[in-house]
Amino acid sequence: MGKAVLGIDVGGSATKIVGFREHNGKRELIAPQIVHANDPLTSIYGAFGKFTMENELSLADIERVMMTGVGSTFAEKPLYEGLDCRVVPEFSSVGRGGLYLSGLDEAIVVSMGTGTALIYAKKQESGEVKIDYLGGTGVGGGTLLGLSRLMLGVDTVEHIEQLAAQGNLANIDLRIGDMSHKKLHPDMNLELTASNFGKLNDLANKNDIALGITNMVGETIGMLAVFAARKYHLNRVVLTGNLTTLAPIRRVFEILEKTFDIQFIIPPNAQYGTVIGAALGKI
Repeated sequence: MGKAVLGIDVGGSATKIVGFREHNGKRELIAPQIVHANDPLTSIYGAFGKFTMENELSLADIERVMMTGVGSTFAEKPLYEGLDCRVVPEFSSVGRGGLYLSGLDEAIVVSMGTGTALIYAKKQESGEVKIDYLGGTGVGGGTLLGLSRLMLGVDTVEHIEQLAAQGNLANIDLRIGDMSHKKLHPDMNLELTASNFGKLNDLANKNDIALGITNMVGETIGMLAVFAARKYHLNRVVLTGNLTTLAPIRRVFEILEKTFDIQFIIPPNAQYGTVIGAALGKI
């Protein structure tokens, strides 16, 4: 079995780590892990130590470490003497990871982390991946947690998801069908949101508000992805990042998928898309 190549993604709220190694001529993925810590360096070393220990890897077993993410700049020198450490661009990692996980050659890749980034990625004949950074939005996981903490006194994704499961959007969002019983356009879906929180009333409880917040975050990201896909004449969008694990967020994309004829793909290990792309980065 060949030496391992590790990827480390140092994000705004967590550090993710993954590895690849050659086995019988094939590149095998070593189970990804995530570590939470307030300090980037603590998070980096904690993730590295936990990952190598649990996978029984010594420094001699590691070929190189590919680092990315906003916090990767804190690692200004190799993690350990003699260990080959390199920094790879985050947006390239997002695109490369999205194509690898989905098995596609071309797609819009959306990274839903603390904020959200949108990438156009396309494999070239040379094997390289063409990357266009399309921009993004500050609406993401940080928005979800911040608004939930302010409005509900809740600050864990698990608790937000539990509350949202019992929520009713009819007490929160103003829908097109609330304003008109006739379609203004043949393709218009009367169930689409006209105004997030535009119908908030005194009947709304914590469950409804939790669902309203997750719905607003999902719809904001989803519509940006729809516009990006249309620009490139594509009908496939790959979703990555931590928000892909939330059931109410996933349901938003299911609705948008039917309405706009866009296929939203959430592949296995989607929350680790960026760090996987980093490990696959060009040497």
